[in-house]
Amino acid sequence: MKPIGVFDSGVGGLTVVAAIQRHLPGESILYLGDTARLPYGTKSPATVGRYTHRNVKFLVDRGVKAIVVACNTASAVALEEIETPVPMWGVIEPGARQAVEATAGRVGVIATESTVRSSAYERALQHLRPDLQVTSRACPLFVPLVEEGWHDDPVTVEIARRYLEPLLAEEIDTLVLGCTHYPLLVPVLERITEGRVDLIDSAEAVATEVAAGLRQLDLISSENRPEHHFCVTDAGERFARIARMVLGDGEVSLELVDVG
Repeated sequence: MKPIGVFDSGVGGLTVVAAIQRHLPGESILYLGDTARLPYGTKSPATVGRYTHRNVKFLVDRGVKAIVVACNTASAVALEEIETPVPMWGVIEPGARQAVEATAGRVGVIATESTVRSSAYERALQHLRPDLQVTSRACPLFVPLVEEGWHDDPVTVEIARRYLEPLLAEEIDTLVLGCTHYPLLVPVLERITEGRVDLIDSAEAVATEVAAGLRQLDLISSENRPEHHFCVTDAGERFARIARMVLGDGEVSLELVDVG
């Protein structure tokens, strides 16, 4: 059976893979981490669009049956411009829908600089509920900290506290983790918010919608032994280490690829 294709700029999309595995345990997954061009969040929309086109083409050429753009930046600035022969999901709309269901009216969004500049979450949230008060904050240091494996380091705690203070001052009740790297920081974020804010994991939200969409399209696989394959565009020792932590699958074999 054909795999589900998932791509991100680095390890963050592995949180989406883990969520898909929970919802669709019989599905094989082909993952592409564009580690050579990480991070996407500080780059221009034109550059992110170019990278996204190439990543999607790579997955389609590898024969996937569906694609999940597990990168909030790519979902925010490039998704609408891409046509594919297979179903494709981004992470913005599912995360926004889950936040609207959870909030009492004050939503915070933390994301990369590009995602915040695009206002994609604000538009999605206020389209669903125009009366929402939405406050966004770029957190550019989070992605490199996660990629470094510093998920619960004192430095990370202090940086997270500085990023979240303005949002907490706005009395947000719900916080959208607008980058798929950020769920790896949930213990830190929960410590700072002291359980007073609902954290919205876009990885879990998109996995729920992908599962429903594949069932509707009759594309669900029932493999007893699904195969997962991981590709990276640059040296992957750090990627493999974090993948083992996120996925709990023991040894993770990587293929080094060139997506152009």
